[in-house]
Amino acid sequence: MNMRKIVLSLILSIVMSCMSGFCSEMVPLVNNVYARNPISLNGDWHYIVDVQEEGYYDYRRQPMSWGFFRNAKPQKPSDLIEYDFSKSPTMHIPGDWNTQDASLFFYEGTVWFGRDFEYKKKDGVRTLLYIGAVNYDSHVFLNGKEVGAHIGGFTPFNIDVTEEMKDGSNFICIKADNKRSAENVPTLIFDWWNYGGITRDVLLVEVGERYVENYKIRLDNDDLELIHFELNLNKKIRGENVRLRIPELNVNESLQTDRYGSVEKTLRKRAELWSPENPKLYKVYIDYNGMSIEDEIGLRSIKTVGKQILLNGKPIFLKGISVHEEKAYGGGRANSTDDARLLISWAKELGCNYMRFAHYPHNEFAVREAERQGMLVWSEIPVYWTIDWTNTDTYLNAENQLREMITRDWNRCNIIIWSIANETPHGNARDRFLSRLSNYAKSLDDSRLISMAMEVSSASNYVNRLNDNMNKYVDVISFNQYVGWYRDVHDAPKMTWEIPYDKPVIISEFGGGAKYGYHGDKGERWTEEFQENLYKENLAMFEKIDGLAGITPWILKDFRSPRRVLPGVQDYYNRKGLFSDNGEKKLAFYVLRDWYSKR
Repeated sequence: MNMRKIVLSLILSIVMSCMSGFCSEMVPLVNNVYARNPISLNGDWHYIVDVQEEGYYDYRRQPMSWGFFRNAKPQKPSDLIEYDFSKSPTMHIPGDWNTQDASLFFYEGTVWFGRDFEYKKKDGVRTLLYIGAVNYDSHVFLNGKEVGAHIGGFTPFNIDVTEEMKDGSNFICIKADNKRSAENVPTLIFDWWNYGGITRDVLLVEVGERYVENYKIRLDNDDLELIHFELNLNKKIRGENVRLRIPELNVNESLQTDRYGSVEKTLRKRAELWSPENPKLYKVYIDYNGMSIEDEIGLRSIKTVGKQILLNGKPIFLKGISVHEEKAYGGGRANSTDDARLLISWAKELGCNYMRFAHYPHNEFAVREAERQGMLVWSEIPVYWTIDWTNTDTYLNAENQLREMITRDWNRCNIIIWSIANETPHGNARDRFLSRLSNYAKSLDDSRLISMAMEVSSASNYVNRLNDNMNKYVDVISFNQYVGWYRDVHDAPKMTWEIPYDKPVIISEFGGGAKYGYHGDKGERWTEEFQENLYKENLAMFEKIDGLAGITPWILKDFRSPRRVLPGVQDYYNRKGLFSDNGEKKLAFYVLRDWYSKR
């Protein structure tokens, strides 16, 4: 997409914050933030649990100016101040509160986080506060002033806080609220743990008055010797000099911005292409205004032809697995390269070349580690189950999360699919909502495939037929089905499938639960043998599906869910994992691994 059009689309993220009176400080997202020498504010933050939000509202439920964000201290013995961050307990950031404070394991509501930090102001330097994610509704305060707000628990945002920063000691405060709501994205009900808190990095990024806001580098999907480069500055200035360097490809281009502050350039180079077997990454340098941004970029093409997915012009079968962004060995929100490396290594043991990052955008460390290890990725936003389809604010929220996901990761070549929804009920309002999202995703990035997890939940005379109006708006037909678990137990051998679309097919979910170490007859629920047999029967059934281009079984490992309450078996875990939460392989693991080894 043309970068000047991207500028217009990014304006919405600012507009959504204007209602609180601080829109001048909200700025479009900068990508590749870790290459900009950020200053980390991670570490121990003090926190205050605020069940009734008394730190923000008065007793008439009106926002007040003397809330917890003021970090007030008594000035004389008679002063009444009923909170004190400095005397409150601490919690490590990034992290969720559910697994760091046992009393907050099921808590949904507001928690305040605050910390002091030192800062040296510099002439000609603007300071951006970058927050990787806060779940779900966040208000951000600096030195007692509200500087920004954000809705959505899995995408980053940044705020220009230059004018609020002090030379010396500063106090940052974030109000995090993970209460569920019918108009939210995701909505009131969802099948994963509602981890609350500041779950990703908090950084200060120093930039000039003029800086590179975002850029794209990608391979053409049809001509594999064309490399497209696009860049956008934070200001519309013509004639600014930008240099693009890719030393291994002998690229050293001096470019100038147009009147929109944008650059577009196409280069003809014969590059070594990225693939799961050869995850080649090129060092890329973008020099502007005395700063150099370094990245590692993979070059690959992805498209569909008929019922095939073509990677670098060749058909590929996606040997996948779904995964939640949850740490192994006890749960908690995963948020580091080490967390990602472990989960990806388990997928590698299965023989996977592809992972479905469900049901929301995962952290940037996970995406980059998957790219380094040659793992293709499906990335999605949490438009999940029963969204409020007719609510304008709900749609804008979903669109904003989609934009932030794409903007952050559009240079990660391993992401081949943007997914816009999961298991949504059919209807005209839903079709309007999702078709708009699909078109919007394509307007931001038309170089990747669009899909969504449809579903097939019943069969007539053992004939499963997919019929979804969204087929026109996706490049890949993906659907979830649970033959053998939620329906038609042991009937998989009888099943046939009709998918009346000339597009590739991905089974985006199938599976069943088993508790590791529980053994018995293959007809007994929750045994490893039941899950093992379910996998055998489903995989045999898939051989009958015309145009099958990949699968992502549900799921890599057991994960926490408040919907899974069966004592002694589930204990607030969804047990559909091929690994237990402690990394123990269930029998079905070997069934899937063997099937992948033959494809």
